[in-house]
Amino acid sequence: MITTILKKISDYKTEKISLAAVILAVSYFLSFLLGLLRDRLLAAHFGAGNTLDAYYTAFRIPDFVAIVLMMGAISVALIPIFTENLLQSKEKAFSYFANLLNLFLIFLIVICAILFLFTPALISVIAPGFAPDKKDITVQLTRIMFLSPILLGASNMISAVLMVFKKFLITSIAPILYNLGSIIGILFFVPYFGVSGLAYGIILGAFMHLCIQLPALFEIGFRPKKMFLWFDKDFLLTLKLTLPRAIGLAATQINLIIVTAIGSLLAVGSITVFNFANDLANPIIALLAVPFSTAVFPALSMLATKKDTQGFLEKFYSTFRQIIFLIIPASALCYLLRAHLVRVVLGSGKFDWSATKLTAACFGIFMIGLFAQGLIYLLSKSFFAIKNTFVPAMVSIISIAVLPPLAYFFIHFLARQNLFSYIVFSILRIDQVKNTVVVGLPLAISIDAIIQIILLTIFFKVNVKEFKFSKLHAFLVKVFAATVISVAVDYFIRQALGGYFGSNTLLVLFLQTVVVGFLGVGAYLVAAYVMNIEEVHELKKYLFSRLGFSHGKH
Repeated sequence: MITTILKKISDYKTEKISLAAVILAVSYFLSFLLGLLRDRLLAAHFGAGNTLDAYYTAFRIPDFVAIVLMMGAISVALIPIFTENLLQSKEKAFSYFANLLNLFLIFLIVICAILFLFTPALISVIAPGFAPDKKDITVQLTRIMFLSPILLGASNMISAVLMVFKKFLITSIAPILYNLGSIIGILFFVPYFGVSGLAYGIILGAFMHLCIQLPALFEIGFRPKKMFLWFDKDFLLTLKLTLPRAIGLAATQINLIIVTAIGSLLAVGSITVFNFANDLANPIIALLAVPFSTAVFPALSMLATKKDTQGFLEKFYSTFRQIIFLIIPASALCYLLRAHLVRVVLGSGKFDWSATKLTAACFGIFMIGLFAQGLIYLLSKSFFAIKNTFVPAMVSIISIAVLPPLAYFFIHFLARQNLFSYIVFSILRIDQVKNTVVVGLPLAISIDAIIQIILLTIFFKVNVKEFKFSKLHAFLVKVFAATVISVAVDYFIRQALGGYFGSNTLLVLFLQTVVVGFLGVGAYLVAAYVMNIEEVHELKKYLFSRLGFSHGKH
């Protein structure tokens, strides 16, 4: 029975971009829920202290390898080149993929082996503030996690190919299994292996991420081949396209390493607080921005290959509006409910009140730049579709020059009593909490993201001259107006419920969060409907057609 179900999932093909985005969104949501459970278990078992500081720091080098060399760079170069080969023949496309997979896995294994040997020195660089015993734990976890880039690298390359064949359902399940593996690690591996069990859980998740997609890959006709053609023209073209993207991704990861290094010099638990807040913010982007950007990328690549600029821009405008329509109100409502969300998700066990307030503050600051981080995915994918990896790489490199001074500036001023720190701490309601300077890290990242999206938009106009931002002006004004209305309604509801019921128990707090969030979304949709925002009408038509109230095809 299980085999039959897996086969049906592997065979399922998604024809419409909107349906593909829905499938990806649902999977990201389920993965998000598992991620919340994982973070709650981590917070309850370890609290914001040395163990989780070491755990999150241990991700930095393996993530750098996985994201820079494989997960992002290769998939971006792979889809356009694979698509071009597929237009000629499936055999040619699969030969290209087999050769690419073989060569990059060899390269990845060698890189991980070398980094494994130099891990102690690397940890000393990225966590200069760690005590010797804390560094030893970080080294131990990092070395185990070096298996993860190899497994996830191969798995994400496979995902890219399956997306070309519109196998979005099976690729959407893989991230869910990855988070499931980390949860298994916390619950079952830690009691037997100690803190190393956290890393073993990550490896289990990466292994399941890969294995679930292999049947679908073989079902579409791929078979492994002993190909090691280092001078193949398509492989060399992949390197050409990958290098600028790899530099860009390296810039992003370097920024995270810089933040980690700065965090290691702050109070114990600062890295944990930052990462918990980041873990709460990232799934919102993954749920509301990544699915649309991912689903539209193959279509953008195909339209760009066919030189259909008008069709390309129509897809771009549509996806831009969908992302903004969802992410602006979501970030505003999450900011309003930041303390509720953190208390519901993390407020248990060893996670104390001070850590809760600091995490809520960091999470709230992340919401400021959430729209920019969401749109970066779309703009970057659009550049990749026209085979321009240089611009996103250049903008990412610029961010390296911007982020450290921003972080230093904010931490420097927040560490002292001045008007700036008074305003920030008062707005975030952390003026009575210790170690508040950690909020300077997400503040620097949010401002940096806004700068990046401004630069990407300017360069997109330079590269696609037909692009007109003026077509989005009226839409943006309506979305912001509808968001202001929904936030105002939500604020009064939150205050009324909090004053009447209090918030002393988890159940009451959870119900308040659900009710306030639900009514806030409702207020936004009503306001959007009255303002005649096209996306809410499309949503209404889609839902009604699925419920049987309309027979039109949407």
